[in-house]
Amino acid sequence: MRAAVAGEVEIESDKMMKTGDVVEDSSSEIMICANCGVTAGGDIKLKKCNGCYLVKYCGVDCQREHRPIHKEACKKRAAELRDEILFKQPESSHHGDCPICCYPLPLDSKQSTMMPCCCKLICEGCDYADKNREVERILRERNLQNREMNLRRTCLFCRSIVPSGPEDCMIHLAKRVKANDPYALCQMGGLLQGQGDYKNAYKYWTKAAELGNITAHYYLALLYRLGHGVERNKKQEFHHLTEAAIGGHPEARHNLGTLESERGMHERAVKHYIIAAKLGCDESLKSVKYLCKVGRVSKDDFAAAIRDHQAAIDATKSPQREAGAKFARQEAEW
Repeated sequence: MRAAVAGEVEIESDKMMKTGDVVEDSSSEIMICANCGVTAGGDIKLKKCNGCYLVKYCGVDCQREHRPIHKEACKKRAAELRDEILFKQPESSHHGDCPICCYPLPLDSKQSTMMPCCCKLICEGCDYADKNREVERILRERNLQNREMNLRRTCLFCRSIVPSGPEDCMIHLAKRVKANDPYALCQMGGLLQGQGDYKNAYKYWTKAAELGNITAHYYLALLYRLGHGVERNKKQEFHHLTEAAIGGHPEARHNLGTLESERGMHERAVKHYIIAAKLGCDESLKSVKYLCKVGRVSKDDFAAAIRDHQAAIDATKSPQREAGAKFARQEAEW
C-alpha cells in the first residue's frame, strides 16, 4: 500500500514539474492516509507517524493495521533521524556558559563553583572577582558594627545571602531538591554516592535525568556499567551515554566511542571521538591521534580536530579566570 502511494506521489510530482508549476513540497500537496487512502479535509485530520514522520494516518486503527507493513521502514528511518541528532556537533559542552561573564565553562568542574543558594554554576574567575569586591567593600566600612553585619556574601546570580557553613549549605540544597531543581538533585545524588548509598543516589540521578540534567545521565551510565545500586545493563548504559552525548557531555561521548569500537562499529567510534575532541576532551584527541596513525582517520580530519580542540579550550580562558586559578593555587600552597 505504501509503495503504491509513494508511486502516485512521484507521478503527480512529475506531471506538475512538466507543466511548469512550482512545487515546494509534494508531501504537503497530497495528504492521504497510508493505510486506507482517505484524503485530509473537513473533519478528517491526518497525523504523522511519530517514529519516522514519513507517513500519515487518519486514526489509531489505521496505524495499527498498517504497522506490520510499515514496521521495518519506520525503524530504519527512526534510526537515521536518531543518528542525525546524535552525530550533530554540539555548540558547547553540557556545562554551558557562566551566567555572569557568559564565557563557556571549563570541562574541569574544579574550575567552577556551584552556588548552594540557587545551584547555579559560576566560573572561578567570576567567583574570585566577587570575593575581591566583597573584601574591598568590607574594608571600606568605617563602622565596626556595620562591618560585622555585612561580612556575609551575596550570590552573584540570585543576590541572596550565600550559606556560610556545611550545615547551612545542606539546608539550602534540601530546599532546592524539594523544588525539583535538576542540578540540586544531581548534587544530592553525588553526595549519597560518596557515602556509598548507591540505591538512593540512583533515585536522585534518575529524577534529575528525567528533568533534563545531562550529568545525571552520565552518572547513571556509570552505575549500570559497574552494577552499583542496580544490575549491570549494557543497554541502559548505552542509552544514558547516548543521552549525555547528545547533551554535550565529552566524557560520555568518549565512552560511547569506546563502546562502539568494542562492537566493531569503527566508523561510528571515530565520529564520537572527533566530536568529543572538538569539545575540548583530551582523551578523545589522543584517540583521534592514534586512529590517524593506523589510518582510520585522515590527516585533514585530525588537523581539524586539533584546531577545534584548541579553540574550545581557548574559549574558556579569560584574564579574570587566570587570576582566579592563580589565587586558588596559592591558597592550596598555604
